[in-house]
Amino acid sequence: MKKFAFLACILLAFASCKKEATTDNKEQLTTEDSLKNAEQALPKGYKVGDEAADFSLENIDNKKVSLADYKDAKGFIVIFTCNHCPYAKAYEDRILDLNKKYASQGYPVIAINPNDPAVQPEDSFQKMQERYKEKGFTFPYLFDEGQHVYPQYGATKTPHVFVLQKEKGKNIVRYIGAIDNNYENADDVSERYVEDAVNALIAGQEIKTTSTVAIGCTIKVKE
Repeated sequence: MKKFAFLACILLAFASCKKEATTDNKEQLTTEDSLKNAEQALPKGYKVGDEAADFSLENIDNKKVSLADYKDAKGFIVIFTCNHCPYAKAYEDRILDLNKKYASQGYPVIAINPNDPAVQPEDSFQKMQERYKEKGFTFPYLFDEGQHVYPQYGATKTPHVFVLQKEKGKNIVRYIGAIDNNYENADDVSERYVEDAVNALIAGQEIKTTSTVAIGCTIKVKE
């Protein structure tokens, strides 16, 4: 009788260990899956040196605009921006200045609103048209309807800048990040990242700072 009781205890202990091992394996798989999902959720997009794909987006005049339309351009200053964001508003005049300074030298500004108007109504297409007229934008202001373009680029903020250079028919990313180092006051700017990058490209020189952290509002996406 004692012998049977002893064997029963062994069997119960074995079953308990097996259950714990199975639980541990499940927990390990869950952790690995979570890490994998987290990695997949990280913002993806272009890095400096990558080729940027062209796009065709609706401008405020209801006409489609793509990079290929600019036959004589040497490159582009692509800026993801919007109406409502205080950071974007603070940079509007500086964006106008960038286009005024560099469009004639082959680097026009292409502004893109990446926000979903269902999340932020101030960034609707109609509001974009109103803002365009109000500020007197001299560059295209495109709507990323369906939010397909900004993830390709890896934009996360408004504003977020991507300086492209045309090279053998391709648009190569040369700078990613902020416009400058002081969104609050243009008079106190000491580092003009976009200007320095474009000046270097025009002069055929190496860009000293190829990436910075974009400062602004998060892009508004439906959850």
